[in-house]
Amino acid sequence: MEIEHRYVDVDGLRTFYLTAGRGHPVVLIHGGSPGVCALVAWKLNMEPLAASGLCLYAFDQAGFGHTANPRDHSFEYRVAHARAFIDALGLKRFHLIGNSMGAYIAARIALEDPRAKRLVLVSSGTLAPQGSAEAAAQGKRHAQELRKYTPSIENMRAVTLKTFFHSELVTEDLVAERYEMSTGPRFEAIQKRWAAPPHKSLVDELPNIRNKTLILWGRNDHGVALERGVLLFEALPDAELHVFNECGHWVFWDQAKRFNSLVGDFLSQPD
Repeated sequence: MEIEHRYVDVDGLRTFYLTAGRGHPVVLIHGGSPGVCALVAWKLNMEPLAASGLCLYAFDQAGFGHTANPRDHSFEYRVAHARAFIDALGLKRFHLIGNSMGAYIAARIALEDPRAKRLVLVSSGTLAPQGSAEAAAQGKRHAQELRKYTPSIENMRAVTLKTFFHSELVTEDLVAERYEMSTGPRFEAIQKRWAAPPHKSLVDELPNIRNKTLILWGRNDHGVALERGVLLFEALPDAELHVFNECGHWVFWDQAKRFNSLVGDFLSQPD
């Protein structure tokens, strides 16, 4: 199945995205770690999910991957850019898949846009309640590690090894690709995002998310404790939670085959 590479103007920014398949539209929103982008994040998922009867749109957020750097690097602008991307495509209804910070963006859109239908939320410390002191400390350590990142092959390998449980997935090609996506203007954007104001908490608004939701979590996530995934599940009115053993932060890589099967089935069901 062909995966098309396209650009679209979104709020004046040349925005890169991938698209594949036919069927119900699905918008995929990557996370915020150094070197992440649509081509890297969803490499193992685009073709299988499209084959399940979905039309996928996976975009690079402002200042990530092949999308231009914005003037505003705040989290609020990342949410606004995601909304504007959906508007630019002219989608009348859509499902959302979000990982980590991308899951927070997906939840914001679901709260504010009646066109949003089903949600798939993957390993999001940005969205989930803080949990115990131990869980909060784990998340804080992980954030501090990411903030120390400077571009080098060695540093990107270290970041990626902590992202995955299965170290054999951390190939030289993957490390080089993520490294390239973290250099030059992209690293400038990373630094400006770190200096921007933090996102607003959605914890009090979680019960208002009425969309059918699939939550996917890795038991061995280095940065976001499993208890926080359980708290997110308990806060959402219409959710199911799947936990994967031998799985880190990127469920869609560590458990790609099962991820594709579960998500394809969940999003293919009639509303």
